[in-house]
Amino acid sequence: MNVHLLQFFKACNPSKTLDLSNPQDQPYYIDFSAVRGGKVVEALERTITRLSPDEPTCQLFSGHIGCGKSTELLRLKANLEAKGFQVVYFESSRDLDMADVSVSDILLAIAHSVSESLEADGFHFKPGYFVKLFDEVKTFLQTPIELDEAELSLGIAKLTARTKDNPRLREQLKQSLEPRTEGLLRAINQEIIERANQELKCLGKEGLVVIVDNLDRIAPSKITPTRSLPEHLFIDRGSQLRRLNCHVVYTIPLDLVFSNDYQTLKNRLGGGIAPTILPMIPVEHRDRSEHLQGMALLRQLLLARALPHVSPGDRLALIPQIFDHIDTLNRLCRISGGHVRNLLGLLYTCLRHQDPPITRDCAEQVIKSYQDDILLALEQHEWKLIFQVLEEQTLSGEKEYQLLLRSMFVFEYRDEQGRWFGINPALRETEQFQTLGLMLAK
Repeated sequence: MNVHLLQFFKACNPSKTLDLSNPQDQPYYIDFSAVRGGKVVEALERTITRLSPDEPTCQLFSGHIGCGKSTELLRLKANLEAKGFQVVYFESSRDLDMADVSVSDILLAIAHSVSESLEADGFHFKPGYFVKLFDEVKTFLQTPIELDEAELSLGIAKLTARTKDNPRLREQLKQSLEPRTEGLLRAINQEIIERANQELKCLGKEGLVVIVDNLDRIAPSKITPTRSLPEHLFIDRGSQLRRLNCHVVYTIPLDLVFSNDYQTLKNRLGGGIAPTILPMIPVEHRDRSEHLQGMALLRQLLLARALPHVSPGDRLALIPQIFDHIDTLNRLCRISGGHVRNLLGLLYTCLRHQDPPITRDCAEQVIKSYQDDILLALEQHEWKLIFQVLEEQTLSGEKEYQLLLRSMFVFEYRDEQGRWFGINPALRETEQFQTLGLMLAK
């Protein structure tokens, strides 16, 4: 079977998120649960469908940016819809300025996405609170926002669109809304969610689930000398975010899981339940021997993008159509460290230079450029921390170590012994790593 080049190019785009409710995306999906420490999405699903179908839940989901969380959340959405739930999934980064977010911003984004989704299904809301709210903020917005029952989502969209790209207006709106957070939360529950739950029950639905993706991309900027924006939102204000009267899944930044305030995060926002983590796909074991199953699945990830309708076994026989040698395929998989988006990005960059079969020389040039980009972001004092992680395979809650995670200098993995950490394989090959390793060994 020949590779359909245009489809292959599109399928390798690292910005593309697989949506398993779309039949065209399903052949590209690879189940990595066997090497990721368990069926994490099934745990999220089971909490909603089996443990608490009739009472609201608030679950936290995290992992490295680009590790495949969005694909898994869309799989969760498809699974829940198949079991009769109304699921509203949205990417918060489309509605929010991720460098300047407040709790009221997040709540408004949820109100907008839920009302928009349900209005499309014929639901109508009575936006009493929002009519008053928009009337009060129209003075500084200089834009009147008229609402009726058919367009609550449109009114919220007008409000957020007017302020998203205007820092001055956004700050004024924040100053107006933040003191009203309790009232806003109450209005969302009473005027939107409770109304939706009632009508969904009448339609035979199991309930409402809201999945808020991309909140893990909120900038880690300092808002006080001792507090970052994510810490303020998810730890200090977490008790407000968990009070929506429906099932909610929030993505949160991975470094918060290793914060000294982790227990506070777990209790205030998670209600005592630990965040669910989606780790990397292992390319090696703790002792640095090759992880055969992880590597085999990563090979299938790339081969499936070229040959989605070919069985896994038959794809292996067709490797020469895509790579000049299986070693080239293995090289890309191994250097990625099991980071899905980085791996697809490496292959996509190769395809920008040549049609398949991808040669080893092309792959090495792309890898060298990838390594150079990583080194540009690495500061000298961080090397010592990296070598410490390499030796101990653990991570502390100190801010410096959290930065290693955020910068993807260090990856998290899971095995039968639990959590462990390894450095990005692309760093380990650099001349700087080799030189500093010899110096530290003396």
